[in-house]
Amino acid sequence: MDSLPSTPSDASGLPQGCQQLGRLGASLLDAAALGPWIARDQPVDLLLVLAATRTAEHEGISAAGSTAASRRYTALADAELLIHGPSGQRRWPLPPLPAGVSPALLSHVAARRLKLAPQVAALGLAQEPDFPHLEIEAVDQGPSACLSSGAAMPLPRVQHLWRQGELLGRRLQRPLVLAECVPGGTTTAQAVLTALGVEVAHLISGSARQPPQQLKQELVSRGLQRASLGAHPAAKQILAAVGDPFQAFTAGVLLGAVSSGQPLLLGGGCQMLAVLALAMQALPASQRQRLADQVLIGTTGWLADEGADVAGQSPFGGLVDATASHLAAALSVLACGVRFHSSTHQPLRDYERGYVKEGVGAGALLLLAQLRGCSCADLVLDCEHALEQLLSRPVTSSP
Repeated sequence: MDSLPSTPSDASGLPQGCQQLGRLGASLLDAAALGPWIARDQPVDLLLVLAATRTAEHEGISAAGSTAASRRYTALADAELLIHGPSGQRRWPLPPLPAGVSPALLSHVAARRLKLAPQVAALGLAQEPDFPHLEIEAVDQGPSACLSSGAAMPLPRVQHLWRQGELLGRRLQRPLVLAECVPGGTTTAQAVLTALGVEVAHLISGSARQPPQQLKQELVSRGLQRASLGAHPAAKQILAAVGDPFQAFTAGVLLGAVSSGQPLLLGGGCQMLAVLALAMQALPASQRQRLADQVLIGTTGWLADEGADVAGQSPFGGLVDATASHLAAALSVLACGVRFHSSTHQPLRDYERGYVKEGVGAGALLLLAQLRGCSCADLVLDCEHALEQLLSRPVTSSP
């Protein structure tokens, strides 16, 4: 089914199962604030940003592919699945996962419901995509260096990516949904937030069921020590030291959007909080809330609920609060209501066991589908059907 049927909201005014995250300084999310995302006649664009960092080559750092070699092509495979769907012709095999299925499948289901045609920007991949994409930088730039080097990217590269993102943001003519696929990206997000001064210890998740917190912290500490950034470093200095290409480009998009005035729906968790914090840090303090008011971060319930305490506060909710407090701004963060408890398909139920959790804009796109009237039940059925198609047409070997 491709239509968006009407479905009632719960008592909070949000669609079934959706929840707002952040207890300190959370922005009021009423019908007016969500207007561009609720209005079914409001066209929106979808941009998926693919990027690579050699941080992902550390054994155990990411579950977006069971091996370092497979993670080099995760972004290409996920982008193809989002664009072409499980029954379409695809070139790149999905990387082996410990459990679950690529979140790109969920993103495709929601994007199809919403009748969105994804655009893709590719930054520093090991292999140039053979599908249409925005050319932001020269292909030979390659992945950024591991953040533990303290010299992830040359400053001129950061400046170029930032400038290209800012140009795109200024030219936006309608609301933009922004998604990402960056294996190892939660670790660069941790490094960037730490460098900005946000207290993030034990608040950063990842694609693994048990995120490798000690390894992440060791890499971040090593990188920041080698970078010697000093007090109050500028956003671009931080990116050059411990960032990745996605962050540099996307922070620029956010800054450019201040000029265009277009709303932004950022799909993800800590990676989107990191780019929002970078962009806001680059603005005068008097303009930061203006950008925050344009941005809604959409994520999944699996990330939102992971590790929640008896009071219902999760590490990601704590990260939202820590970032908002550091920026002295009210942030808007919503988790979608789609869950797979009752699914008969094990790869989907694995999400409930803590695997995968988020990626490729899955949370934001499912949230948008709900905000525009699609029920959780229909989305789950669509995901099950898409999974059956995917399993019946696997891509088994790399080109």
